[in-house]
Amino acid sequence: MASYDIRPLQLRILEILLAIDKVCKVHGLRYYLAAGTMLGAVRHRGFIPWDDDVDIAMPRKDYDLLMQHGREWLPEPYEALFAERNPEYPSDFAKVVDSSTTLVERAHHSYVGGIYVDVFPIDGMTPNWLKQRIHFARYSFYKKIIYLLCRDPYKHGHGPSCWLPLLCRRCFTLKGVLHRLLALQKKYADHAQELVVDHDFGMRGIMPPSVYGNPQEVEFEGHVLCGVEQADCYLSKLYGDYMTIPPGDKQRQHNFYFLDYHLPYREYQDHRDFL
Repeated sequence: MASYDIRPLQLRILEILLAIDKVCKVHGLRYYLAAGTMLGAVRHRGFIPWDDDVDIAMPRKDYDLLMQHGREWLPEPYEALFAERNPEYPSDFAKVVDSSTTLVERAHHSYVGGIYVDVFPIDGMTPNWLKQRIHFARYSFYKKIIYLLCRDPYKHGHGPSCWLPLLCRRCFTLKGVLHRLLALQKKYADHAQELVVDHDFGMRGIMPPSVYGNPQEVEFEGHVLCGVEQADCYLSKLYGDYMTIPPGDKQRQHNFYFLDYHLPYREYQDHRDFL
C-alpha cells in the first residue's frame, strides 16, 4: 500500500474530472467513466476506497476533438498530454494533468507529469477472432518496447538484464513506435458500428458499441457524471463478479515515487540518470 494519505489525492483528481465533465458538456463531447472509476460509481458512488486514479473513455471522434482543442477549452492549470503533440509522452492514451503539481509514478521510469485523469480512446475492432489475436499481439509488442525505451536500463544491474533495453534504444525510437501503435489503434475504424475496444484492457475490452451506448447519469462523489449505458454488462466483462470487494492483498494501489501538490511538474529537478 502507498505511504501517502490517499484522500487528498482523490479530491485533487476529482477537480480535474469535474473540469473535463464541464468541457465535454459545453462542447457536446461524449465521455464515460471507465474501468475502476465506473466500478467505483456503481459499487461505492465514488472512488473505490483504495483507488488513486481516474479513468474515462471517449469515442475516438470526441477524444480527438478534446485533444485538438484542449489548450483553449481546458481551464488552467489543466492540460491535455498526448503522443501526437508531445513527442516525449510515452503512451498511446492521453492524460489531462494538473500542471501545478508534480507526480512521478515509478523511480525507474522516465516520465514526469502532474496529477492526472487517464483518457482512453474507444476505437473500432474487427469481428474476426484471428485478426483480433494478431492485432493484440502487435499491440502488446509495441507497448513493451515503449516501456523498455523509457525504463532505466540498469534497473536490475549492469548484467544481461540491461541488454534488452539497450538494444531497444538502438533499434527503435519512441516517436516511431508510438506512430505505429497509434496507427494500429485506428486500423479498424470502419468496424466501429459492429465492435469497439478500449485497448488498455486487451481482448476483454472488445464490446458491442451498445454497451457504452448513450452516456447515462451516475453519481460519483456527490456529483452527477456520465457512465456507460449497460453498466452491468460492461463491468461483468471487465471484472466478473464486480460487486464483491476483493481481499486486501488484491486491492491494487500505486506507490508513487514522488508526489508534490505545489510544485509545477516543469520545475521538477529530475536527478535520475537513464543513460
